Amino acid sequence: MTSKIALVTGATAGIGRATAIQLAKAGFDMIVCGRRADNLMELSDVLSAMGIKVIAKVVDVRNKEEVIDFIHSLPLEWQDIDVLVNNAGLAAGLSSFAEGDLDDWDRMVDTNIKGLLYMSRQVMPHMVKRKSGHIINIGSIAGKEIYPNGNVYCGTKHAVDALTKSMRRELAEHKIRVTGIHPGAVETEFSIVRFHGDTDKAAKVYMGFENLVADDIAEAIVWCVSRPAHVNINDLVIMPTAQPAAGLIIRDKA
Repeated sequence: MTSKIALVTGATAGIGRATAIQLAKAGFDMIVCGRRADNLMELSDVLSAMGIKVIAKVVDVRNKEEVIDFIHSLPLEWQDIDVLVNNAGLAAGLSSFAEGDLDDWDRMVDTNIKGLLYMSRQVMPHMVKRKSGHIINIGSIAGKEIYPNGNVYCGTKHAVDALTKSMRRELAEHKIRVTGIHPGAVETEFSIVRFHGDTDKAAKVYMGFENLVADDIAEAIVWCVSRPAHVNINDLVIMPTAQPAAGLIIRDKA
């Protein structure tokens, strides 16, 4: 294989799907994974039609054994991954600590923190051996600031920010780049998941202002990975103009 290889987690929708398509446009062969088989197969068809090679696999990043098996089962020529995009993540619930749902807390910790660690741990050794690679961790403005009732989600994204900085310090000597991308309000399935499928409640999050869309983040990711090898974009916070801070959105007056 002569093309570079990128792996995107959580590729079945939103930022992950958009990133896979944008990286394919940039010439990368793609490894994509996620939990929804139908969405994943549809994405695989789209990518294949673009003329690049694709491996698509249903993987739950929360499951350590699944992640290990996934990477170890890749054909040898696919294991030298050039770009890893740790995109899989979610928010579940929006409530005070005292009223928090323990299952929601587990989902966020297991996906946002453990999933990122499991996948990175499997891919990193190949990058270290080659002295080459780029890891993109998708954080959030919630990893830079907190907002009312964001508590555990903000905590997990602060952890992503800290892990990204730690990776960067450790991997720099191996010439591996590490970038944190921290979006503000992006209209994807994010709020639908947060509100457990309540589409009306989710829609209100994005009313009255022009939010970011998935391609805004995907295009930024492609820009980061396309910099010369001696240039690393450490940290990138991307916000809608109408969102000057976490939890603060300037909405149009009715």
